Amino acid sequence: MLQLTNTLSRTKEPVRPRTPGLVRMYSCGPTVYRYMHVGNLRTFLMADLARRALEASGVEVDQVQNITDVGHMTDEEFDRGEDKMLVSARLEDKTPAEIAAYYTEHFLADATAMNLRPARAYPRASAWVPQMIDLAARLLERGNAYEIDGDLYFAVESFPGYGRLSRNSLDRLRAGHRLEEVDQRKRHHADFALWKRAGPGRIVKWDSPWGTGFPGWHIECSAMSLGELGEYIDVHTGGVDNVFPHHEDEIAQSESVVGHPVVTTWVHGEHLLAEGRKMSKSAGNFYDLRDVAARGHSPLALRLLFLQARYRTQVNFTWEALAGAERALQRLRARVAAWSKDPRPADPPAPARDGYGERFRAAVEDDLDTPRALAVLAEMEGDDRLPPATRWRSALAFDQVLGLDLGREAPQTLPRGAEELIARREAARADRDWATADRLREELARMGVEVADTREGTTWRRTGEPGH
Repeated sequence: MLQLTNTLSRTKEPVRPRTPGLVRMYSCGPTVYRYMHVGNLRTFLMADLARRALEASGVEVDQVQNITDVGHMTDEEFDRGEDKMLVSARLEDKTPAEIAAYYTEHFLADATAMNLRPARAYPRASAWVPQMIDLAARLLERGNAYEIDGDLYFAVESFPGYGRLSRNSLDRLRAGHRLEEVDQRKRHHADFALWKRAGPGRIVKWDSPWGTGFPGWHIECSAMSLGELGEYIDVHTGGVDNVFPHHEDEIAQSESVVGHPVVTTWVHGEHLLAEGRKMSKSAGNFYDLRDVAARGHSPLALRLLFLQARYRTQVNFTWEALAGAERALQRLRARVAAWSKDPRPADPPAPARDGYGERFRAAVEDDLDTPRALAVLAEMEGDDRLPPATRWRSALAFDQVLGLDLGREAPQTLPRGAEELIARREAARADRDWATADRLREELARMGVEVADTREGTTWRRTGEPGH
């Protein structure tokens, strides 16, 4: 049974779905105003791994991942608290709808490239504004919210459990913790917006009982999660930066409306660092899949790199580490391809039955311990007591969780200039100029290309980074 660290209890707990055999999972998705950086993709991978682990054990997973295409107040410095969608629209000379459509398409393409299994639904926030208005009205009716001149705020003091998830308390929260100007009209400085009145220059806005405006960020996920999955959600995933205020506020809204806890297990992935710092545009260490491709690496090498650390630990991303993961992935695929072609039977001799499958499953179910799962795969790879066909079958079974497409042999490409050197070497050998052929072999080796002379002609393979 899969165990996950529940942010609410700070302990590992088994995932016990309220409906036997069916896990309802809500995953906080992207705000589609720019490309997803690799840290975002690591968070989305965490949800994919949990889903794959559950499905591998025979449990059905109903996953929903929202897409925030309305925009919300930001906590990043570069746009000084303006709406993310409107900032991007202005910078790229597009309408907010065009920005949302463009980056939604690229998010879905990136998810496919990372081998993330598609969610059952990707609700767009812009399509759920009526439900957000209804939810806000119900909170107002129940006394959990109040209106000030067209702005609607949630009263945090009306929800006794506020702060449980993040371990915050109202007396310890300082004014201005959301990095936006504190509205002095609020009853408590921690009260947060459910609905905001639209200013004169606001492009994206809707009519509501409180006037023309737009929804707060947190009300979006409450409306979409309750609407898509109902009042009981087994697993809710997101990045650690979502714990406060986003998920804390989501809990307050949802539970105030339905009158009971909604989410059983909250799971959060830690930050991905780059050059030792949190990834951001202002720091100049913001990388997405286009940067990965420009460096000659594949999205699934990035996936393997992320699998080498547990989701709840911080990881420092480096290009050297990604290059290592690329080499490891190519080697694994080549090994699996070789095993698939071996004619010997799959049944191993009795002494070699070392329970690799059981150990792999135990690692995955232990809070997604993917480093230990990869270690089991590596041990099995080197166990020559096992027939190749057995290792091939086991590797493909493991890959149902790992999602590395190990059954696909990675095509190798020659570095720039290597093809010309190989042709020159073949000409030198034809002229029986062995000294030149040997010199060209050494030059190719320095480029990371090993050549072999066979009866059918010259063959080659990549051996690693140039100079190795």
